[in-house]
Amino acid sequence: MSRYNHSNPSTFLLMGIPGLEATHFWIAFPFCAMYVVALLGNFTLLYVITTEPSLHLPMYYFLCMLAGIDLVLTTSTGPKILSIFWFHSHEIGLECCVVQMFFIHSFSAMESGVLLAMAFDRYVAICKPLRYTAILTNAIVTKIGLAVFVRGIGLMTPLTCMVSRLPYCGPRVISHSYCEHMAVVKLACGDTTPNYVYGITAATFVVGTDSIFIAISYILILWAVLSLSSRDMHLKSFSTCGSHVCVILVFYTPALFSFYTQRWGQNIPEHIHILLADLHLLVPPMLNPIIYGMKTKPIRGRVLRLFSPERSRLGFGPH
Repeated sequence: MSRYNHSNPSTFLLMGIPGLEATHFWIAFPFCAMYVVALLGNFTLLYVITTEPSLHLPMYYFLCMLAGIDLVLTTSTGPKILSIFWFHSHEIGLECCVVQMFFIHSFSAMESGVLLAMAFDRYVAICKPLRYTAILTNAIVTKIGLAVFVRGIGLMTPLTCMVSRLPYCGPRVISHSYCEHMAVVKLACGDTTPNYVYGITAATFVVGTDSIFIAISYILILWAVLSLSSRDMHLKSFSTCGSHVCVILVFYTPALFSFYTQRWGQNIPEHIHILLADLHLLVPPMLNPIIYGMKTKPIRGRVLRLFSPERSRLGFGPH
């Protein structure tokens, strides 16, 4: 711990993954691979959807929002984590720390909101197919996107303002790979009760509300699908929703585990907490475009035509 002793009033020191410092160099390789795959996958997804007119539908607009959010989340953390692991660049300025915290938490809230919007999209498509185009117009999709954006910004702006106004004294060593809210608040020497209360309330509101409505949407979808007599319709409906369910599980499972173990899992080693928190911001952005690329036939076909034009012209693409 001696190399982390630090009292510069204008900077913090990020430890990386406490307890695994000796393996930071090697851990950085899979982290770098995940970051690169996330960048390539999400940029490809954005390009394919924006350039293919047949994909200009609400479902794919929401997928574009998800890809954009994932790019922000990975870019706000990935480069700094890699610089810590490979180049021992532990320092981060107070302003940069607050900005990173703002992007991480606000865009995580936005991602949760987009997943809820996508669940609503699937509910309308399966339970009210004849009214789909009337309900999910371009104007409504735009308003949903703006609401998701405003909610994320509105909830997390007070959080970061409160953190920036806290007094910090003594060594500013953050036991984390990035500026996570609770990890930074622990270093303050003033009254941090409002920060803890607001942080837990905001996180519970976002995750709790969104997950409940997502669950309700899929219960209604399941009820509607099981009432259909056609086995083919069953398979088609489950296939349509399968990719979205995978994305939801990939996002919420590590997020909830990391969130609750950090606060109440005292028996779990600290490096497990931090490793899960790092993976939460790298794994979902990496897997989302892969899952949608594999499970969504129009996207899979367009990607194949993009990277294998000769194969597509010869008729080997998906039909």
